[in-house]
Amino acid sequence: MSVEQPVGITPPRVMTIAGTDSGGGAGIAADLRTFAACGVHGCLAVCAVTVQNSVGVTGVHPIPPETVAAQIASVAGDIGLDAAKTGMLAGTEIIEAVAEACDANGIGAGRRTPLVIDPVAASMHGDQLLADSALDSFRTLLFPRATVVTPNLDEVRLLIGIDVHDRAGQYEAAKVLHELGPRYVLVKGGHLRADADRCVDLLYDGHAFTELPGPRFDTGNTHGGGDSMAAAIASGLARGMSPPDAVAFGKRYIVEAVRHSYPLGAGHGPVSPLWALRPWWTPL
Repeated sequence: MSVEQPVGITPPRVMTIAGTDSGGGAGIAADLRTFAACGVHGCLAVCAVTVQNSVGVTGVHPIPPETVAAQIASVAGDIGLDAAKTGMLAGTEIIEAVAEACDANGIGAGRRTPLVIDPVAASMHGDQLLADSALDSFRTLLFPRATVVTPNLDEVRLLIGIDVHDRAGQYEAAKVLHELGPRYVLVKGGHLRADADRCVDLLYDGHAFTELPGPRFDTGNTHGGGDSMAAAIASGLARGMSPPDAVAFGKRYIVEAVRHSYPLGAGHGPVSPLWALRPWWTPL
């Protein structure tokens, strides 16, 4: 998916509202890498600074909520945004600030700038990362503003109490999540053990279901996969795609990013955007 950018033409502009990853595999780092691979200009609002490597997170330092909101307003008011996505929001006060800033700057479903909510609430091992009050803020404040929400199965369990073990559970979860207000729900199937040789994500718009199957790769190097898929979906929306087409675009991107993932450090390596880039540094 090599994307040629015309000289002197401003590309679509997409903002990530998320936390950092000092190891470069997830969070804002993954989002910006994905934006570049998808041919869009990446902007950012930092919500938290983490102390993190391939093994795990040893520190989280939230940014003041008013500073998060100010970053969003500053970029939206000058550069403008064609789409936005959220990642790790660290706590209730930041979630509240993001919701207010989105309203004030025309971001969200039914507004000029579509919004992808990646409800980062669980670690790679399924451990809860947010307090219950913050989970409630996701449900009541951000989901109703979302063009697309992209929970994995651990986040589904934390958000709505459904422990998905099979395709029927995936369908049930999508229905319950849609009742919280987003236009589209994408229940990711990467953690579904019932699918041994494939990964099926499920998209639901309140009326119709669409299954998006893809290969399952035998790798532990999937760090930043959820962030990257949501960032690719936001990139598709910024390019003017419909939500279903943007989700299919994100699915294609993440399949190749996982296929080309690489080891890094002593723990989980990252998914890779490098498959999408032309190696300009090699002789033609």
